[in-house]
Amino acid sequence: MTGSGSWSVAGVDLHVDLDAAGGRRTALEHGLRDAVRTGRLVSGARLPSTRRLAAELGLSRGTVQAAYDQLTAEGYLTARQGAGTVVAALASARGTAGAEAARPDAPRLDLRPGSPDAGTFPVAAWLRAVRRALTTASAETYGYGDPLGRPELRTALAGYLGRTRGVLADPGRIVVVSGYVQGLSLLSRVLADAGARTVAMEDPGLAFHREVVRRTGLAVRPLPVDDRGAHPEALDGVDAAVVTPAHQYPTGVPLHPARRRELTAWARAHGTLLVEDDYDGEFRYDRQPVGALQGTAPGHVAYLGTVSKSLAPALRLAWMVLPDHLVGPVLDAKLHTDHHTETLGQLALAELMAGHTYDRHVRAVRMRYRRRRDLMAGRLAPYGRVSGVAAGLHALLELPDGGPAEADLRRRADAAGLALGWLGDHWHTPGDRPQGLVVGYGTPRERDYPEALEGLVRVLRGA
Repeated sequence: MTGSGSWSVAGVDLHVDLDAAGGRRTALEHGLRDAVRTGRLVSGARLPSTRRLAAELGLSRGTVQAAYDQLTAEGYLTARQGAGTVVAALASARGTAGAEAARPDAPRLDLRPGSPDAGTFPVAAWLRAVRRALTTASAETYGYGDPLGRPELRTALAGYLGRTRGVLADPGRIVVVSGYVQGLSLLSRVLADAGARTVAMEDPGLAFHREVVRRTGLAVRPLPVDDRGAHPEALDGVDAAVVTPAHQYPTGVPLHPARRRELTAWARAHGTLLVEDDYDGEFRYDRQPVGALQGTAPGHVAYLGTVSKSLAPALRLAWMVLPDHLVGPVLDAKLHTDHHTETLGQLALAELMAGHTYDRHVRAVRMRYRRRRDLMAGRLAPYGRVSGVAAGLHALLELPDGGPAEADLRRRADAAGLALGWLGDHWHTPGDRPQGLVVGYGTPRERDYPEALEGLVRVLRGA
């Protein structure tokens, strides 16, 4: 059988593209995994027998069995003698694409990546900034705003990004958005409208971001990552690439200087776009933060930054620094999406940046996170290689050969009430790939961090 196959299980119609790259077993795994992650297959749902599913899809029984075995090893399915194969408990909540972004009810111990310690939010400084902003605001401030964003914030951002991240920007090329995801979605939509078809995204990388791009009609191609960062040789035939140069997510490696030059040379030679996700570039611990890629090719790099890691995700404030030719199209797309980003938060952030209060806050929390990183690296060293610790708010614990598998550690962590990130969730095509834990040491409150770290050590020990 060629083309695609579909079947109904537990009242859910599932679809498999049997001609997809990677082979039929991989296509079947992908279809089942997505159904569990999105909740279309709920915990306890019984899957067809391998013989029945093989007959319905025109596959060999061995192919179906291999797919079931892989998903059982990853913790999505369970198989018991006489009970058949069923969807595992908690698998859908654990494996939802972009679990770090979705964040359901917080577990007892939370070491997921993607968030700062909410207790570090500078409440008093923010209140003072809001008061100053409101005291001087005109009546027009409370009306509809400019889709570009408030001029006060764009001016403050131009200065801040220039002195701290090496970004070449003027306020007229900065667009304030409601979070990184909105910025990525707007750029993807503009690229698709201009005729782009394919975007390269780092592999491994956040599955939620890949889905954001796909929902604008663009295809996503894996951009392999090694110990020097994203590999430019995989860019042939793509129209844009999304990269995390300062601190690759989730491996934590910085983009090597030679790779930086290769990426910008590719963009110039082909008239293509690099999208720079600078999600936690301010948090560098071994030296001064690595400057933004945008500073070396401002006409070919769209730079995206956010306060979601430095202040709080709840503020929904982020920004894009765009090449001149993209400002108009992105502005039009934003105007017809949400018109403008909320105003009062922009004015408060502008106050913090203009007075360098924001700089002082970043320096203070950087020291706090560095202490956490040092404690974590020492505790986890006996259990595998800890990488990506030079910067950011997360680290990767690579699991050694012969040690416990991700699936086993997932079950232990669930039983212990400990939430973590998992390297296996970040590959474009899961399978026989390196395994590891993505540990967000910035997430817990200060008082909870020692207990969360001890819980992780217990899980790794199997205690």
